[in-house]
Formats: sequence, structure tokens, C-alpha cells
Amino acid sequence: MSSGVDGVDHDMEKLDLNGYTDGNGEISEDTHRTRAQRKMSGPMMPAFMVSAPGKVIVSGEHAVVYGKAAIAASISLRSYLLVTTLSKSKRTVTLQFPDIDLTHTWVIDDLPWDAFSHPSKKKHYYDLVTSLDPDLVEAIKPHLAVVSPGKSDADRKVHQNAAASFLYLFLSLGSKKSTGCLYTLRSTIPLGAGVGSSASVSVCLAAAMLLQIRTLSGPHPDQPSDEARVQLERINRWAFVGELAIHGNPSGVDNTVATQGKAVVYQRPDYQKPPIVTPLWNFPELPLLLVDSKTPKSTAAQVAKVAKLKTAHPKLVGNILDCIDNVTRSAESLIAEDDFDSREYESLQRVGELMTINHGLLASLGVSHPRLERIRELVDHEEIGWTKLTGAGGGGCSISLMRPDVAKEKLARLEARLEEEGYLQFETTLGGDGVGVLWPAVLKNGLEDEDEEGGMEIDLDNFLKAPGNEGVERLVGVHGGAGEREGWKFWRVES
Repeated sequence: MSSGVDGVDHDMEKLDLNGYTDGNGEISEDTHRTRAQRKMSGPMMPAFMVSAPGKVIVSGEHAVVYGKAAIAASISLRSYLLVTTLSKSKRTVTLQFPDIDLTHTWVIDDLPWDAFSHPSKKKHYYDLVTSLDPDLVEAIKPHLAVVSPGKSDADRKVHQNAAASFLYLFLSLGSKKSTGCLYTLRSTIPLGAGVGSSASVSVCLAAAMLLQIRTLSGPHPDQPSDEARVQLERINRWAFVGELAIHGNPSGVDNTVATQGKAVVYQRPDYQKPPIVTPLWNFPELPLLLVDSKTPKSTAAQVAKVAKLKTAHPKLVGNILDCIDNVTRSAESLIAEDDFDSREYESLQRVGELMTINHGLLASLGVSHPRLERIRELVDHEEIGWTKLTGAGGGGCSISLMRPDVAKEKLARLEARLEEEGYLQFETTLGGDGVGVLWPAVLKNGLEDEDEEGGMEIDLDNFLKAPGNEGVERLVGVHGGAGEREGWKFWRVES
């Protein structure tokens, strides 16, 4: 089954988890009538949370531009969305994203519902949308123009892109009868660093809105894998729409990884056709250090640099790209081996060596940077891990696969040195869970903050005020703080 946004699974609608298909997978008249009669969520719907991870490219940067394979994997840094339903009398919808200082409220009745609900424009929750409708984009423009008027041009662009993604999803999946809501976002993913922060947010928004119109089942521990796949694909399709509103022409990799977690092999040998996206459902969780060089990068500039080099030395650069592809396929084969054990040094070393080779090949194409090489000096040369750039290079981030049993003193020195030299570092895990739900937004974490009934409600005020990544993780607890807490559930698929 194709799990990429651009791939159409012809069997998918035969398995509609809400019971709207007949025995042959066909949608009947009764089905359409049932859908039309489905009630929106009531005003007393409890507050709930949705969370989705960021991503890194493990292998294959730049070669992927030339039709080669790349591996992208989730990281345990995540976005968190708290959805709070307002009373019936409150006819407003608010997007709050304090990490980028964005707050805006729209009056629901004033939004362009007529355009989005017109029979020629209306999309169903199960539809595959591969491009934005220009008429609908035009319809929301007046409602974006009023966002963050006092901000700088750069900040306004970021805010209006986020608002465009939100409004396009809200108008596509909701209706004029939608109840008022607060959508409050916090993220522990570095923003604008090429590690999938916008896709993570799009996945959270898509999943939340699909939950609100009751078109998702689960997640629950006993859910069959086939059911989970359908649910994930449904979220993924709409998260891609959110990414379209932000980026214009996204590949679909980021939202796919943020939706399903683990990792994917992505390849687009023919740009006239959809990409080939192969899920790696059994990708192991690996210890990772993500370091932001704090050096601005331009993906377009780095891609152009490689293209120019390839024009000047076609055979040589072609061979390098082939070598990068071989590294990617070797990594894919390695983690699929029966005796691969992510807890054993030998297995980690083999992955690490492939990362080192991959970085060397990318450096030979001229896309590394002195700040990235300095990270390798501090990490690899001190035998703390194996490091490579991730993404386009020329700045941006590096990832380091960490060796097990490194002395705490050595890790402390590394942390201090990176901080001293102006790097931003994140201890994370590679290959974890995808989109998750906490319904209602009550944690059962075994800590002193639980109430008498054994739960701690996530308060909107506390969520907004949680200090930094550690504060957010401590409060919502998918990773970090007290670790994974009871109550969060994930759509998990095993191969």
C-alpha cells in the first residue's frame, strides 16, 4: 500500500472505518445521506491534544534531486496542539502559536464558506488533493491580510503562511456550523532549520480537524494494522494540503514522516509522476544528537551549486551521486537485517560508518560548511558519535548517531563546548512514533501533579506559559521529562 501523499491506494476506500461503504467498497446513496446528516462535534467536546514529530534526512541529500533514493526518519522533537472548544455563543476560531508570537482570531460566520462549500469546490475528508484551488486561495486572501499587521515583513510572511495553512484546512474540513475553538500550538522542533517543523504542525492541524468531524477511528492498542494505515493516510493527505499552503510545491516527505513516524525511503525518478514512498515500519529507534549550526542556509543555492558542478564534471559528479545512492540502499538493507540490534555497538557502528561516508560524499560536492565540520571535530574526533550534515547543507543542522556508554564527563564537555560556540543542541531519538492523540487532555503520569481521580488536566494557561522545550515536554510528556506518559495513543503499523 502506498503511504506517500501522492500515491493513490485504490483499496483504501474499501476499508472505511466509519461504516460508510457497502460490501464491495462502493459508496452508496445511504452513505452520502449519512455523511450529510453527520452532526458536528458538540460544544462540550473535551479539550484534547494532538502531537506529531519532526524529521531529518538520514541519507541521500542532493542525490534525491537526481532521482536517487533518500531515507527520512522521524525525531522525538515534536509539535503539540491543544484544541479547546468554546461555548455555542462564541462564534470565533483562534490560532495561537506563541513560539512565533502569532495569535489571530477570525469570526467563523465571516469566513468564505460559500466558496469552499460550492459543489464544484467542496472536498470530502477522504479525497486526495494534490494542488490548491486558486479560487479558494483567492477567497482566503482578505482573511490573511489582517494577520500580524504590526510585524516585520519577514515575520508577517511566516505568520500568514501558517494562517493560510490553518484556514485552508479549517474551511475544507469544517462547515459554517463549526463550533468556536482555540487551536494552541507549541513546538520543541527548531523552526526554519530544515527538520520538518511546518509539516509537523500541518499534521497536528489535519488530525485535530479530522477528529473534530469524527472521521477517524482510534488510535487504540488493539487496532488492526490495516485500519491504522487508512487512518494515517487520511491524516497524511490533508497534512499535505497544509504543506501546499505553506511551501507551494512540497515533496510530501516531511508530512509523511510526521504522520506515520519511523522512516521512509523516498525516490522520484520521474518528476512527471508521483514519487515512490516506501515506509520502513520497523525502523529502529536510535540515539541522536541534533545540532543547529545557527548558520542561515539556502536550499536553492546549495542545489544550484551541485547542478553547476555536475555540468562542469558530469561523469565524476554522477559517480558521486551513484555512491550516495549506494550508501542509502546499504543503510536500508542494514536496518532490515534480522540480527540488527540498535542496542549493540556493532550495529550502531555500521550505521555510523555509512553516515560518515555519506557526509564525506556530500562534502566533496561542496555543500558542507566550516560550522558543520567543527561539529564533526567535536563529536567524531572525540569518539562520541558519527556525524553528517542533514538537509541541503551550507549551514543548517547536523545529526550525530551517538555511541553507547560514552563517559558522562565527555558528554558534559561536548555540551558546554557547543553552547560556548553558539550552537543549539537537541538530544533526541531517531525513528520514533508518528502522530499521537491525548483524548481528553488529561495525563496519568504518576506524578504529584495528578488530581484525586488520578489525572492531570492540561490547562491552557499552563500550556502557554510552559518555559521552553523542557517545560513543554514536562507538561505534555510524549518524550522528555517523565518519559512517555499513560494516555497518549498512536496509530502504529507493523510490516
